[in-house]
Amino acid sequence: MDLRTTAEQEALRSEFRTWLMEHLPWTYGEGLPPRFDDLADTVAFGRRWQGDLASAGWVGVTWPEEFGGRGLGALENYVVIEELARARAPEFVGRIGINLVGPTLLAHGTEEQKRRFLPRILSAQELWCQLFSEPDAGSDLASLSTRAVATEGGYLVTGRKVWTSYAQFADWGLCLARTDPDAPKRQLGITALVIDLHAEGVVVRPLVQSTGEAEFNEVELDDVFVPAEQRVGAQGEGWTVAGSTLSTERGINPRQLVIHSQLIEELLRLAEENGSFDNWRLRQQLAQAATEVRLFQLHNWRSLTRLSKGEAPGPEGSALKLYWSEMSKRLHQTAMDVIGTASPLWQGAPDNPADGAWQRSWLYYQASSIFAGTNEIQRTLLGERVLGLPRG
Repeated sequence: MDLRTTAEQEALRSEFRTWLMEHLPWTYGEGLPPRFDDLADTVAFGRRWQGDLASAGWVGVTWPEEFGGRGLGALENYVVIEELARARAPEFVGRIGINLVGPTLLAHGTEEQKRRFLPRILSAQELWCQLFSEPDAGSDLASLSTRAVATEGGYLVTGRKVWTSYAQFADWGLCLARTDPDAPKRQLGITALVIDLHAEGVVVRPLVQSTGEAEFNEVELDDVFVPAEQRVGAQGEGWTVAGSTLSTERGINPRQLVIHSQLIEELLRLAEENGSFDNWRLRQQLAQAATEVRLFQLHNWRSLTRLSKGEAPGPEGSALKLYWSEMSKRLHQTAMDVIGTASPLWQGAPDNPADGAWQRSWLYYQASSIFAGTNEIQRTLLGERVLGLPRG
């Protein structure tokens, strides 16, 4: 594992940090992004912010220059995402397009699809969602029932998708649909399609979460026409396309690393202020949380070293996703123990540490063992594809 960065990578870091200090809408190292009561306002701010970054070449730095990227490597991308997180910048509002759809189109899309979609993904001119999970086929994607029936010039798609992040704001969705119901589930029969979320027959219904927000949605597709030129990869090879999408989703995560490093620092400060270190059980919990965040960093660096050597993301990404999701839930439970009697409070309540940010974060990260593939699925992938265990 190589823990060093080159002079060129550190120069890139310095250049980007200088840009952030000059262009952040808040004071670098002190302020925080604005908080909006309406999710639509949050998304609008995110579009503007991502557009500013893209115009300066700071989004999708690994993408080819002809599509708006910089043609740099995984280490350089790690540096950029790490600096964004350190600056407390919000996640890219178009992160589904940047992190999942873009790499998938680069690997499987036609030249026309790349020219049409990639630059608009970087600038947040168009937002994307991922139409994979279904009410009866969440982590078991091979059991999906959404149908795509061939018709003149394309397909008619009918089905329901669920847990679709930001679908109410998305312009396009990358969808998996069954084109051959008689084919074996995990071989042929599933096709990847790009669906216009503004097309006739698309209905989006927001799902309110325990945080009070509606980041997730249910999407109903009723005979939605999808032109043939919006198919990604060959018909019946959607399982292969989905595999590359999901391996990217579960790979290294510099943003979560920095966020959790910041969380543990803030939690240790809070523990010192309120006397939690006097409790020997809390001291042990805090020491474990700090150790696990450090291990998360080492896991990221190991995966990053492999990527820098040209190794493609593989099922090992499941180990990283499995580790950080469970680590995060333990860290947040420790946070609730540290804030003690304030843990049931919410934003606006008096004597509430960080005005409810800890409680909101605790609620949000309860889903970490579900999104991006449940942890049960990750264990199955590791057992079968890494350890070589027989299928159950």
